[in-house]
Amino acid sequence: MRAVTISASGHRGKLSLSTLSDPVPAEGEVLVDVAAAGVNRADLLQRAGQYPPPAGAPDWPGLEISGEIARVGSGVSSWHAGDPVIALLDGGGYAEQVTVRETQVLPAPRSVDRIDAAALPEALCTVWDNLVTVGRLRAGEWVLIHGGSGGVGSIAIQLAKALGARVATTAGGPGRAARCAELGADLAIDHRAQDVVEQVREATGGAGADVVLDILGAGSLRENVRALARGGRLVVIGLQQGRRGELDLGAVLAKRLTITGTTLRSRPAAEKAAVVAAVRTHVLPMVDDGRIRPVIHDRLPLADAERAHDLLESGDAFGKVLLLP
Repeated sequence: MRAVTISASGHRGKLSLSTLSDPVPAEGEVLVDVAAAGVNRADLLQRAGQYPPPAGAPDWPGLEISGEIARVGSGVSSWHAGDPVIALLDGGGYAEQVTVRETQVLPAPRSVDRIDAAALPEALCTVWDNLVTVGRLRAGEWVLIHGGSGGVGSIAIQLAKALGARVATTAGGPGRAARCAELGADLAIDHRAQDVVEQVREATGGAGADVVLDILGAGSLRENVRALARGGRLVVIGLQQGRRGELDLGAVLAKRLTITGTTLRSRPAAEKAAVVAAVRTHVLPMVDDGRIRPVIHDRLPLADAERAHDLLESGDAFGKVLLLP
C-alpha cells in the first residue's frame, strides 16, 4: 500500500509518499480501506518530532479516517467486511489501508458523504469528552470556544448548540467570525479587533463563561481566567501559544475555578473505547439528523500532504483539510 511517511525530523520534516507492506489486522482489530483521512495539528507536531506516536502505532501520521472494512481480525464479531465506517486512530491514517481496534470504530453516518465523514472522528471524540465529560457543560450555560474556525472548533460550536448551550467563539477576522455565527455561535468574536473578555462579559451580563474550551494554552491563560464565571471550568486541549504561563491563583480561588488539561491520543485503549462508545450513543444521532455537520476546507490527494500541512500552518483553513488516497 501507499502511505505518507516522515523522512526527516525537525520543524519541516519531509513528507514522502512511500510504498509499504500491507497491514494485517491482529486479534480485535479491523482492516479498513481508507476513503479519506483527516489532517490535524497533532500531525504537524508529530512531523516536527514533538508528538511521537504511542507504542505499537504506525510511524506515519493520521488520527482519523473514513472508509470501508476490508477484513476483520480474529475475535471481531461487531464488524464485517464491507461495513462503511469512520475510525479514531492511534496513527497511520495517511495511507490506503489502516488497522484499528474494533472499539475505536464507528458506523459511517448515513447523512454525510463518505469522504467528508473523515473529518468527524477526532473532533467528535475530542469535543464530547472535553465539553461534556470533563467540562460538564449543561443546557443554558455559556461556553467560550477558542478557534471556532478550526476542525475541532467548528464541531464544538455545533455540538454545544445541540446540547442547548449558549456559544461564544473566537476567530481571526470578521469574515471567519461571520462564518462561525452561521454555524450557530451566539457570539462570534474577531479576536484581532475585539477584546474577547469584554465581549464575553457583555454578552453574559457580566457573569462570564461557564466553560472555556482552549486550544491556545499559555497565550490565553490570563484571558481565560478573567473570562470565566464563578464556578467556571477551563479545559485546555492545545498549546498553540505556548506551554508555560503565569496563573493568578487568587482569581482561581476567588472564582472557585477548575482548570483541566487533556489529550486523547496517548490515553489507554480502554479510555478511548469509552469515549468512542459515548460518541456513538450521544453524538452520532446529532450527525444523522443534521444538527452537526463536518466543515470541509479542502480535499487533496494523499501525495499533496505537504500542501495540506501548509494550509493548517497558514491559518487560512476554515474547518478540516482531508487527504484522499
